[in-house]
Amino acid sequence: MRCSKCQAENRERKKFCAQCGNPLTQRCRSCGAQNAPDDKFCGGCGAKILISADREPPRQKLTIADSADIRVQSADVDSATEGERKTVTALFADIKGSTELEADLDPEEARAIVDPALNLMVEAVRRYEGFVVQPIGDGIFALFGAPFAHEDHPQRALYAAIRMQDEIRRYGDRLRAEGRAPLQIRVGANTGEVVVRTIETGSGRVEYAPIGHTTNLAARMQTLANPGSTVISGSTQKLVDGYFSLKSLGASRLKGVAEPVQMYEVTGLGPLRTKLQRAAGRGLTKFVGRLPEMSALARAADLAKSGHGQIVAAVAEPGVGKSRLFFEFKVCNQSNFTVLEAFSVSHGKANPYAPVIDLLNSYFGIEMIDSPRKRREKVIGKIVALDRSLEDTMPYLCGLLMAGGDEQLAEMDGADRRRRTIDAIRRIVIRESQNQPLMVIFEDLHWIDLETQALLNALTESIAATPILLMVSYRPEYQHDWGNHTSYTRLRLEPLAKESAAEMLTALVGDTAEVQTLRNLIMESSGGNPFFIEETIQSLFEEGAIVRNGQVKTTKSIAHLRIPPTVQAILASRIDRLPAEEKQLLQSLAVIGKQFPLRLVREVTSQSDAVLNPILAELERREFIFEELTPDDVAYSFKHALSLEVTYNSMLVERRKVLHEHTARAMESFYAGRLDDHVNELAHHYRRSSNVPKAVEYLGRAGEQANLRSAHVEALAYLNAALGLLRKLPESNQRDRRELEMQMVVAASLMETKGDNSCDTGAAYLHAAQLSERLGDRERLFWAKTGLFLHHMVAGRYPISGGIAHELLRMADCSDDPCWPLMAHGCVAINSFWTGDLETARSHFEQAEKYFDPPRQRHLAIYIGMDPLTGLSGYAAWPLWMLGYPDQGLTKAKRTLVLARERGYASSTAMAHNHAAWSYLLRREPKIARELAETGIAMSVEQGLELWAGLCTGALGSAATQSGNHEEAVAIFERGSDGVKPTRGSPHYLNYVADSYGRIGQVAEGLRLVAESEELLGGKEEFPYAPEVYRIKGELLLMQNEANAAAAEQCFRKAVQHAHRHSAKSWELRATMSLVRLLMRKGRRNEARTILAPIYNWFTEGFDTADLKDAKVLLHELRT
Repeated sequence: MRCSKCQAENRERKKFCAQCGNPLTQRCRSCGAQNAPDDKFCGGCGAKILISADREPPRQKLTIADSADIRVQSADVDSATEGERKTVTALFADIKGSTELEADLDPEEARAIVDPALNLMVEAVRRYEGFVVQPIGDGIFALFGAPFAHEDHPQRALYAAIRMQDEIRRYGDRLRAEGRAPLQIRVGANTGEVVVRTIETGSGRVEYAPIGHTTNLAARMQTLANPGSTVISGSTQKLVDGYFSLKSLGASRLKGVAEPVQMYEVTGLGPLRTKLQRAAGRGLTKFVGRLPEMSALARAADLAKSGHGQIVAAVAEPGVGKSRLFFEFKVCNQSNFTVLEAFSVSHGKANPYAPVIDLLNSYFGIEMIDSPRKRREKVIGKIVALDRSLEDTMPYLCGLLMAGGDEQLAEMDGADRRRRTIDAIRRIVIRESQNQPLMVIFEDLHWIDLETQALLNALTESIAATPILLMVSYRPEYQHDWGNHTSYTRLRLEPLAKESAAEMLTALVGDTAEVQTLRNLIMESSGGNPFFIEETIQSLFEEGAIVRNGQVKTTKSIAHLRIPPTVQAILASRIDRLPAEEKQLLQSLAVIGKQFPLRLVREVTSQSDAVLNPILAELERREFIFEELTPDDVAYSFKHALSLEVTYNSMLVERRKVLHEHTARAMESFYAGRLDDHVNELAHHYRRSSNVPKAVEYLGRAGEQANLRSAHVEALAYLNAALGLLRKLPESNQRDRRELEMQMVVAASLMETKGDNSCDTGAAYLHAAQLSERLGDRERLFWAKTGLFLHHMVAGRYPISGGIAHELLRMADCSDDPCWPLMAHGCVAINSFWTGDLETARSHFEQAEKYFDPPRQRHLAIYIGMDPLTGLSGYAAWPLWMLGYPDQGLTKAKRTLVLARERGYASSTAMAHNHAAWSYLLRREPKIARELAETGIAMSVEQGLELWAGLCTGALGSAATQSGNHEEAVAIFERGSDGVKPTRGSPHYLNYVADSYGRIGQVAEGLRLVAESEELLGGKEEFPYAPEVYRIKGELLLMQNEANAAAAEQCFRKAVQHAHRHSAKSWELRATMSLVRLLMRKGRRNEARTILAPIYNWFTEGFDTADLKDAKVLLHELRT
């Protein structure tokens, strides 16, 4: 193999030239394969080989003739042709005073001064793999993080800024020495999202152009910087604080920016180098889930201490915990070892020996401010103390550490100097281990330069018989040749198991019920990656979405997690390193979704297995996706939800729309025989495409399906989206009919989620009624008016609801559909019940029941959000009990539960449990009522049915009152149960709570609630629960003071009279018993017997109920 540098011939399989030490191969960044130095494309995967900074041929110094090269740097990115969204750091740098310079000098002479400065600025950008977009006057505009993403793009931008400031200062010193005015530059930087795209210019050139507010703000930062300084925005500061020394400049209001912008001046490098160091500044989280790895390291350490050198490699994707593992092990074992550490940075390939220099500086105690002389003294002193036989290493170590005295090396052949330098370091390390076992840590080998790699190769060949534990970490794409060493151990770190991730989350945010939803979101999105978990939580704290006040609390509902910039940068960097065909397929897969059958991928991509399979295999090898075996076909899934999201968000909206429609059409073809099973996915894709009619079709179908399974919140989301798109289509009868169909379902779902009396529910039914009348659709008009009836009835507007109920009866008389009289009679019955006309209510319930036909009436729930048969049976139980037929009422209550189970609608089942619970409460059977209420609450919470959750919670509190658990009843009233608040605005519930307040000695509060009940009655004496309001008031007056006996008696008699007037025999009996007990205490037994006997003797059923049993006991007492 011929060396490209010295042209010497070398034997096959050699990695470095034997004559000059130049590398003979270059590694492909995409697949890791080795290639010849001059190869432009990888022989392993076909990807274009990017020349790393340390291998890049030296550029010619910028001259007047070729300075135009600054204007546009070749993007060299295939996927950029259509444009992408990227998070970048934009940098603007401008030469101060160049205009005055050009005015005073001949143009060519001025340019000869300015161009070298521009060249220095460009080279600083390129050194850190930034991209020079274009010149801006006498300055440059550069991007970091595009065209190729870098996980540390803000740091790279500031390293470049510091370097160009230093180089320009040195250049200014040279100009000053020549008698010219020195130049200074102002630099500004900002981090944020941009859209990047390529533009073909008229000259045939291709320019890479970013668009967005991010670049504009960076330019403003530059104009606000003082000459010789660098100013950054707050968005950049959040990502680099600690890595750089920053000085706050306060906030400034900038034109076109709504909020003041925080600004900071970069004054130098900071103390931090790694993510772990930055995390330690916030406080390290609990170390969990790595016991097997710690045990493996301990075994290797024991072998190393006994003189059997060991190499342990921790291999994992970013953020999984390689650095934390080494840190924890080092802390536990540093008393037994001398520790030498080296850290790599992502732009380190441009700096030969960079990690090694850090390690040696630490070993020799060299500080950044030390002069060359001081450095040399430290090196010599340490080596002499270690072993004088190592004195021949001093020139090489001093030369590497800028300690001077390397004149004798100046004329040495570069390859020989490199070899001797590496050997000098190797000998120092080996000798040091003889004093005490040595722990040598090299992190992030995937970023190391060739010289550091050569040193590691030399160490791995030398430590077998030494007390050295060499610990290295790297990502899976890194390759080496140590795997066959018997002393080598590879630890593959996987994301945390579910239990360990949960333990970590508990340490970070606790495990209270309030944060459970948040914990679940983080668990799902992070995939068990500890860094992703930590950064997500830190981001939520910074946003104020969660706060810590003793324990962590959420300040707002969190339905979706935003990816923190630090996490996004890591993932985007991995994605951008993919070859073009892999990245394009990954983007298509991200549009398809979390899981994708292979057959569907073929349909979407129109590619054969011969093309697809190798790419899918490579994406699986890189751990973006994994294969799943399904009964029908091979399928793949994204390994991490965050990878999917970052991939998806990198595409422009227009490209997403095209891919979504392409995916939807492929799915229609692929699932042609079973589209109903995939309506949700089709709605998802068409909604995000440009095909509005198809989006409306599938969103509507998805909403209707959700409504039928009582997923009303989901139904509303789909249907509101469909209606929003539908109204963008041209007006037509067909459009209005489809709107009416969906509007009816929206109204029904609103009734279940927000309640019948919600303004939104009423508006939805009113709009549906207006559409029905305009279209002449009498059937939907009937059901829209039914919805309006329920809306007004629940709100207590009984005159309005009564008018609508009788209008429904008239409409039913003109229809052959038995569902109409069923519902019309039911509405009249319900309205009659709430207005106290119990006999009319009973009669119309009986009329409605004649039209019951359960098998043929399942569809009615789609109109009013509940099954009317279930609802009417439940309602019918209450007037029957009140009229004095408790057993008949119980039959209806039981029937409503049976109907609900048969129908299978969650909302109707919740309603049935509420109605039945209150029926059992009327019978004073609190144990059964409690069981029904608890079941109703659970299913209501699960389905998001706020109305029924609140009503069932009221029933639960009332059951507590009847059971004598008055403290519990009050607690439920005041705070709710399991986070659910009871519906307070019903007199019958307030009656129970008022009674409980009285029983625990808070009579005044009980009387206040009774007054609230009376206010709710609003003078409507016909209200069916009015007798109980007056009775409870009398009982509370007696609890307050026996002197209130006369007022209490008046209340009891008022309750009896009201009940008698409305034929409410059960209320009459209960009020009479309260009156009788008072009369007995006053000695008026004959009067008491006279009024109790007739009402008791009226009853013909229900003798096993509590009220009739109590009445029988009282009569017996009065007769003896």
